[in-house]
Amino acid sequence: MNFADRLIDQINEKGAPICVGIDPNLERIPESVIEQVTQGGELDLPTIGTIFLEFGKGIIDAVADLVPAVKLQMAYYEQYGVAGMYAFAQTCTYAKSKGLIVIADGKRNDIGSTAEAYAKAYLGEVEIGDTQHSIYDIDALTVTPYLGFDGIKPFIEECEKHNKGIFILVKTSNPSAGDFQDRVTDEGLRNFEYIAHFVESWGADVIGEHGFSSIGAVVGATYPKDIAKLRKLMPTSFFLVPGYGAQGADAEDLKAAFGEDGIGALINASRSIIYAYEDNDELDYKEAARAAVIEMREELKSV
Repeated sequence: MNFADRLIDQINEKGAPICVGIDPNLERIPESVIEQVTQGGELDLPTIGTIFLEFGKGIIDAVADLVPAVKLQMAYYEQYGVAGMYAFAQTCTYAKSKGLIVIADGKRNDIGSTAEAYAKAYLGEVEIGDTQHSIYDIDALTVTPYLGFDGIKPFIEECEKHNKGIFILVKTSNPSAGDFQDRVTDEGLRNFEYIAHFVESWGADVIGEHGFSSIGAVVGATYPKDIAKLRKLMPTSFFLVPGYGAQGADAEDLKAAFGEDGIGALINASRSIIYAYEDNDELDYKEAARAAVIEMREELKSV
């Protein structure tokens, strides 16, 4: 099934367009998880990988029946090398076993041949001997458009072959996003608007039955005035919307991200969910994460 259709079906089933971001920061992971893994021993790379895996599994168990998707921030895993990436892979597999859509936030891209390798690694399959092997059990990947179409095409091809998706960076949520994204082109468009035209056209051949493409866009919630403009420019592109919660955006900022039928956007919250226990002495990290998701669901009902 087309990726966008699968995502929308999951959103409808769970009743909330929420993606929980898993950003495992060792300094913020509860001591209870660390002690459970180390049993009083010292930290090393394999142990940190296990801590990340157990923390991720705990978050997934807490929210899997409430949300359609999780997004794993790859940089947090990559910094710990092989042990971290093993934890990443195992966390993805665990999330899939719980019926969740899994998004890898890696912001990948490169020139054609290297982009092809990235695309096969995360969305497709690699050939080993006479058989094809899927390396990471994920549904979608974030990518950057900076290299143009020859850097995007391999990802689109793998999406078509394997019913996967990508979310292309269009308008990001960080404070300095405007340094490049708001620059005006010769056509009188801001760079992010110019990119939006390409994203909409690149997804034309992978539109599903619900009317949305598997080629989506990352559109930050922290710039609400731009969201409405981008929804008009990309009517068939599904939006992955970061910036809710810890980055300051609230439910009112998100209305324009959705289409007239109320679908078309997946709202991501990471730190405000997975570290909610830091603001609640009465709940453990799993209970606090679940409570934070329930609160977010209620807030989004007004959208």
